[in-house]
Amino acid sequence: MSNRHLARTIAMQTLYQWDFNGKPTSKVPGFIASNLQDFAPDFDDKGFISELISNIIAKIDRIDEIITKYAPDWPIEQITNIDRNILRIGVYELKFSDVIPSRVAINEAIELAKTFGGESSGRFVNGVLGAVYKDALAAGEEKEVDKTEKSSAKAEEQEVDESNVDSSE
Repeated sequence: MSNRHLARTIAMQTLYQWDFNGKPTSKVPGFIASNLQDFAPDFDDKGFISELISNIIAKIDRIDEIITKYAPDWPIEQITNIDRNILRIGVYELKFSDVIPSRVAINEAIELAKTFGGESSGRFVNGVLGAVYKDALAAGEEKEVDKTEKSSAKAEEQEVDESNVDSSE
C-alpha cells in the first residue's frame, strides 16, 4: 500500500469517527493519533493526514453541497458514513486541492470505497466523482496539475514515437 493511500485510509477512518461522534473538531487530533497508533504505528505521513482532514473540515459545507448536487437521490444524511466521508475526501481533492491530479483523486476514492464500503460503493463513488469532474471540465475548470500531467504524458509519448523512427532512411 502506498504512503498516500495509507494516509487517505487513516483520514477516512478519522473522518468516519468525527462524523459518527457529532463532528467534534476538537477531538480530531486525538482521533488521528489513535488511528495512527492502531493501524500504522511507524508511519510518518509528514502531516498529510492532518492537513487533508483540516482542509476538508474547513470546506465541509461546500463539499457537502457538491455531494448533494451530484447525488440528488441521496440526501447527505442517508449516504452511509463510510461512503459520505470517502466522497468528502474525493470531492476535496478533486475540487480544492491544487497538488492532487483529478485522476488520482477519483481512483483513490474508488479504491477506498471498494475496500471499506458496501457492494455498490465503488460504482456510487465513481458516478458522483465522475460527474463532478466532467462538469468541472465542461466549465473550463481544469486544474493546473492536470494540465501538467497531460503535457508530461504527451512529451513521453512523443519521445517514444521519436525513438521508434527508423534512422536508416
